[in-house]
This record gives sequence, structure tokens and C-alpha cells, in this order.
Amino acid sequence: MVAEGDPGNLVRTIHLLVLSASWGMQCWTTFVAGFVLIRGVPRHTFGLVQSKLFPFYNHIVLCCSFISLAIYAAYHPRELLSPSESVQITLFFVCLLAAALHARWFSPVTTKTMFKMHIIEREHSLGQGVGLSANREAYQRLQEKDPKYKALRQRFMRYHGISSLCNLLCLLCNGANLVYMALLMPTL
Repeated sequence: MVAEGDPGNLVRTIHLLVLSASWGMQCWTTFVAGFVLIRGVPRHTFGLVQSKLFPFYNHIVLCCSFISLAIYAAYHPRELLSPSESVQITLFFVCLLAAALHARWFSPVTTKTMFKMHIIEREHSLGQGVGLSANREAYQRLQEKDPKYKALRQRFMRYHGISSLCNLLCLLCNGANLVYMALLMPTL
């Protein structure tokens, strides 16, 4: 099923649109939407919004990563890859792997843990402050006096950190692949 050679204008256009749409969505979600939202709505509302949007976001990135890798692999047989093409296909594969782990494992665990934390926080009248620094002392006291909450917070931070790293890895891989594609364009 390898289709070595010129993919044609339609396939090239689809490949570029999928990759650039994914990268643009990643940039917006990573560097704009979250920061604006956390500064503008209560903490639990922020978590609820993210719990609704992120599954779609994560699976769209996963689908785009799969399509990008599939198109690239179809027109670049492994036996004929140049060193730069080997790097590019590796970036597509790493992005797909990170997107899959993010969408199917790390993000859902982060969300489930967050909702468990919300239950405890509501019992202590927390979660309605706007911004990450709202009621910081109250959250600290809650961690100190409630070992279950402290354990949940540690789990949340661990999975949120790994989830964020997967997201950044995808963003960097897609950005690098866009640079590769731009450098190969004969003209604008």
C-alpha cells in the first residue's frame, strides 16, 4: 500500500491542513485559552470547562497525528528515507504516541482525580475563588489536615504534569514538522 512518489496536490493540501490545524489548536489551547480562563472564572468552573473540552481536544490531536503520520508514511517508504525524512517520520510517530497516551490515559486520570478533589474542596467551601492564587492558604491547610486530599493533590499534580509534557511534546513535534514542510516548499 506504499504510494511512493508525488502525493499530488489534494493529498499535500490535506496533509498541510491537518498538521497546521492541529498545531494551531495546540498553540491556542496551550498558550491562550487556559491562561485566560483560569484568570476569569472560578477554579471549579475552570476544571469543569476543561473536563468537557479536553477530551475533544485530545482526541482531535490524536486523529490529526494519525492522519499526518499515515499520509507521510504512505509516501515515504522506510527503505528510501533520507536522514531528514527519518527525523520527520520519527517526529510524527512520537507525536502520535504522546497524543495517544495523553488522550487515553493521562488526561482522563487527571480529570477523575480533579473531580475527587473538588468534592473535598466543596466540603471546605473552596473552589469558587478566581485564579490559582485565590485562597492559597486554605488549600494549604486542607492539604496539611486531610491526608486523602493531600494524596489526591499529589496524584493530580503528577498526572497533570505528565499530561502537560505529552501536550508540549506533540506541540513541538508538530511545529518541527511544519518547519520541515515549509523548508521543502518550492515557493509560496
